[in-house]
Amino acid sequence: MDVTVSGRKMPVSDSLKAYAEDKIGGTVEQLDVDAIACEIVLYREKNPANPNPAICEVTVIMKGHVARVEESEQDMFAAIDVAAAKISRQLRKFKTRVKDKRRKKTEEAMAQMEAGAKADAELDLDKLMEELSDEGEIVRRKQITYTPCTEDEALVKMDLLGHDFFIYTDRDSGEVHVLYRRSDGGYGLLTPHPEA
Repeated sequence: MDVTVSGRKMPVSDSLKAYAEDKIGGTVEQLDVDAIACEIVLYREKNPANPNPAICEVTVIMKGHVARVEESEQDMFAAIDVAAAKISRQLRKFKTRVKDKRRKKTEEAMAQMEAGAKADAELDLDKLMEELSDEGEIVRRKQITYTPCTEDEALVKMDLLGHDFFIYTDRDSGEVHVLYRRSDGGYGLLTPHPEA
């Protein structure tokens, strides 16, 4: 993991830099969250009315996630201590809620699949869906009718509706297809394929 310590409109002494790297960088490495980089920015507020002018910003970049903390205290060392404690709490929460939960569900699904193959039993999809719904719940349900049309007609309808996806029945095959807008600007088409 790459740890960078910089000052915004202020010089950072070697002792302050070493303290920030040790306190914050060491905490992030110890939590083992597969962090790519840790950026620490130190600066002071110029407002004399501010009782806590020393500010420490911490940004931890992970694969697919970013954790960020900004803390202010009277002293820069105290701001580093508080920021280290806060980023530690955030990363611990991330690790237990997200990473461990996903790993556990993957292991459970694999164990069920192996048991199903050995005992020639089917995978309990209802149980898996129930477990997945624990993470988030469906906030809206909507019934739709599949419109028989061609790919070109579906593209036009999707653009007119302003949606990122469109479900339709293919006029030629009679199968349900899903047309979706890709993040790179193109389109994708999901078609049914029988399981082997």
